[in-house]
Amino acid sequence: MPGEQSFDGRVAIVTGAGQGLGEVEALALAEAGARLVLNDLAGPSLDAVVERVRSAGGEAVARPGDVADWSTGQALVKTAVETFGGLDVLVNNAGVLRDRMIFSMSEQEWDTVVRVHLRGHFVTTRFATAWWRDRSKEAGGPVYARIVNTASEAFLLGSAGQPNYAAAKGGIVSLTLATARGCLRHGVRVNAICPRARTAMTGELMGPAPSGPDPLSPSHVAPLVVHLAGPAGALITGEVFVVHGDMVAVMGPPTVRAVFHATAGHWTATELDDALSTVFTADPPSPGFVCEETIPLAESTFGEPSRP
Repeated sequence: MPGEQSFDGRVAIVTGAGQGLGEVEALALAEAGARLVLNDLAGPSLDAVVERVRSAGGEAVARPGDVADWSTGQALVKTAVETFGGLDVLVNNAGVLRDRMIFSMSEQEWDTVVRVHLRGHFVTTRFATAWWRDRSKEAGGPVYARIVNTASEAFLLGSAGQPNYAAAKGGIVSLTLATARGCLRHGVRVNAICPRARTAMTGELMGPAPSGPDPLSPSHVAPLVVHLAGPAGALITGEVFVVHGDMVAVMGPPTVRAVFHATAGHWTATELDDALSTVFTADPPSPGFVCEETIPLAESTFGEPSRP
């Protein structure tokens, strides 16, 4: 690893580390020199990742549990501090899917996805930032602190069959921005990635992997996570990245599309209709507050044939 990516024994928590993106990210952080506290639901998959890290000469411990439980968030930070002496990096990755159209979705399908993704990000972030704030106060200045959150292009696209997932991922972006603003003076750098990767969770959506190199392999995402979590990420915070294959895109903030002012200081129905009808002319209408610019950036996106 180049010197600017060396972690020099820094301590990282990775959630959802038992498989997929979390596993690849954990292994990449270990290769960079991080000592790891790995979280997922208890089982052989999580234990196997810990063993892979140790077999390669790294340091890792498992702290299984439901990432959305308050006690799990407390235990992850406590384990990092008691086992390795501190905490420097938090990678929030744990997630589940319960895809359904909004008119068919059950209460449990909504609650499960929002709980694991959004509440899970909140719980770990809450305890990590509290620990860093206390260290910052003790030090009298900012400390080394990095958070990499996992959002999704689903929030950009308004994925029709994933209203729960899209809502949770949009919430994660807002949580990222609020945390970046609220914890900047303590040294916390927090960013969100929207990875496009073929994993067990997304395999049905994206289809089978090609026979050759897979442009949607999770391994393409890990370098950005290492960069943001490492010393090179010192000047990056409150940003949203789309990442897959050989491509990293930095998203811009939403723009103002049009502005109207009522002539008499308040709107009438007629005046509103006259103003807004100059913008919304398509019949039937199409959803307007979406971003599809990321779709063509990949050789293959969500299961369709690659571009020639």
